Formats: sequence, structure tokens, C-alpha cells
Amino acid sequence: MPPPNRPTQHPHRVMLHNEIHARPPEALTAPLAIAHIVMLADAAGREASRAHVAALLRDHHLALPDAQTTHLRMDLGVFRIRWELHTEFVSWTFMVPTPVEAFGERDPTSAIDAVPREWLAALPGQCLCSLNLWVLPTHQFGSGSLVKHVLHEDTLVASTVADGHGELYTDFAIHADGFSRMVLLAGGMTPRRLGRLVQRLLEIETYRMAALLGLPAARDAANVLAFAERELADAIRTANRDAEPALLDRLTRLAGQVESQYAATHSRFSASSAYFELVDRRIQDIAESRLAGMQTIREFMDRRLTPARSTCEWATRRQDALSQRVSRMSNLLRTRVEIEQQQSSQALLTTMNQRQDLQLKLQSTVEGLSVAAITYYIVGLVSYLAKGAQKLGWPLSPETTAAVAIPVVAFGVWWSLRRLHRRMFRAH
Repeated sequence: MPPPNRPTQHPHRVMLHNEIHARPPEALTAPLAIAHIVMLADAAGREASRAHVAALLRDHHLALPDAQTTHLRMDLGVFRIRWELHTEFVSWTFMVPTPVEAFGERDPTSAIDAVPREWLAALPGQCLCSLNLWVLPTHQFGSGSLVKHVLHEDTLVASTVADGHGELYTDFAIHADGFSRMVLLAGGMTPRRLGRLVQRLLEIETYRMAALLGLPAARDAANVLAFAERELADAIRTANRDAEPALLDRLTRLAGQVESQYAATHSRFSASSAYFELVDRRIQDIAESRLAGMQTIREFMDRRLTPARSTCEWATRRQDALSQRVSRMSNLLRTRVEIEQQQSSQALLTTMNQRQDLQLKLQSTVEGLSVAAITYYIVGLVSYLAKGAQKLGWPLSPETTAAVAIPVVAFGVWWSLRRLHRRMFRAH
């Protein structure tokens, strides 16, 4: 219950407020070996990762995470672990102190060596990224030994970072152990600043790989879009009036295929676009500058990632353009079909009106004949009546009576039919 003089609080206020403190960087002190693993996982895989980290903590008699925990960091004695749950992936970061002596003269020790092997092999999901990062206090070794035993010289990328307070070396290559490698010379950076820099470097590698997930989808989409574009062009080229219903059905099916493919890849392309923006932002955050004769990380990323980013963006634009073309063609064809249907309906109505006029004329003719027939039968009855009435004193002969009755009866029958028609027309 809120205290007096305090307004009612939004139920999510605390959660939203604490979001600004989510996944904070931790203070780090060189020398340090860091192993960073990113596992791509669906909803079930992410829940399995929660159970997996709980099993590790249980083995070390530590408190277990609850169902709402999305990140944690623990000191397990032999190593420190940082676990983060994201929308599409789970990141695992392991840290151990590392000796500086003889670094670069032989293959350096990885933090992953301190992690239980069986537990590590059972990480839920699929490995998207694995990185070994060594944080060293000063440059106590020659660049030659660094290249020879740690990084590949032919793909070496290096720059000063943190406004010149550190140096970063990497080759963006997957080594024999399955890990890519970075070496950070921390210089005189404070632990908090070093922690922020390390987190940004790990995020650059993570988001770079996550962004590239859209590239295979873009390439697959290119094949589907090329086929759809050829089919659309063929449909337009072979279109004729006799095949318009079949063409409309073909365009409808083509539109369904395009929209289905768009729905299957749109979320992936949108996510890749967001990840590319995060990569750009994190590279800007490390505040790098050029080392003499070396290519910077930004230059490397711009040169190598731009084609992949352009491919994803081009696939998105191509999908939208093709969808609009198919929709526009379908609408034009439907309009033409509707116009032709209206014209056919108009011609049918005209024919029906002509037939109705003919029926009315035939009806008038039949009515004329009906008047004659009815008059004939009525006059016949009058003649029979006159024969009987003559014996009772009727002065006229039956023939004369019938002759006199003919015009009267004919007029009466005609007038009765006209009156009946008027009543019927008024009713309708």
C-alpha cells in the first residue's frame, strides 16, 4: 500500500525504471582472459539455458535464478560467469585472470579451459559466436610475437581505442579452437571504463554475427524473387482477352507466394537492420583512432559488412516493389474484367429488354385474339339465350340478337382486360 500523500503507482514502474540498469558492465582489472559464447536459441532453448545455468550454480551451492531473471553474474571461484538472456540468443561470458609473462610467445590460455567440459558441451542452442579476448595491462611483448602466436598477420586489424588509452588487435578469423580472437592493451584505464569497453567489444562481435543472419535469408529470397519476377513478366507478356480469368488466377497465386515469402523473411531483415545499427553505434562508442599502417575496425566493418547490409536492404526493397507490381497488375486486370463483365451485363439487359418488348407485342397480339375468342363464346351464349327467350316473346331473332350483341360484348371484354392491366401495373 502506498504511503500517504503518494499517488498510485503504475504496476510496471519499478520494472521500467530498473531497465536502465539492465545488463550493466562490471568493473574489470587487467590482466584478464575472457571467453564469450553466443548461442542462438528459440523460446524452449532460452528456458533450457536458464535451467543449464541453474545446474552450474547448484553444483557450486549458489542461489538459483528465478523465472524472471534475464541476466546474472557470479564468481564461482575458478572463474567468473556472466549470463544474459536476449530475444534470439543467449550469451555466456567466462573470465579468469591470465599471466602476462610469455604472452604471445606461445598459444595463450583461454578462459574456456576453466569451465567444466561436459557442462560446456551441453550448452542449449547453436553456437553463433565464440570469442577469446585477452585484456593486458601494457604492451610488454613485441608485435611480431603477437602476430605469430595469437593473431594472423595477413588479416590483422588494429586501432587505438578509448580516446587513445588502449590498443585493440584482432584478425576477425576463426582459429583452430573454434574461437575468434582479440587482444586489448588496457594501458591506464580505470576498471569501470575498462569494463564498459570490454562489453562494447563483445557486443560488436555478437551483433555483427546476429546481423549477418539475414544474409542467407536474403540470398534465398533473391532466388524466389527472381522466379516470381520472371513469372510476372511472362504473365504480362502473354496476356490476352481470352485468357484473362486464367491470368487473374495466376497473378493471385503469385501474389500469395510473394506475400508468404515476405512474411517469412520480414522479421529477419528487420532484426538484421537493427543489429547493423547497433554495430555502428558500438564501434562509435569505442572511440577508436588509427594506428600507423593498420586498418581500423570501422574501416574493416564498413568494407566487409556493407555488401551484406546492402544485400538485406535490397532484398527488402525488392520484395516491396514486387508485391506492389503484382498488386497493381492484379488490380488493373480486375478492373478490366469488371468493365467487361459490366459491358456483358449491359448487353444482356439490352437483349432482355428487346425480348420483353417482343413479349409485350406478342402479348398484345394474343390479347387481341383473346378479345375475339371471348367475344365469340359470349355471343354464342347470347344467341342460345335469345333462342330460349324468343319462345317467351323476345321480339328479335337469335341471329339479330347475336349481331347486336357482338360490338357490345367486344367492347366490354376489351375494357375489362385494359382495367385488369392497369391494376397489375399499379401493383408492381
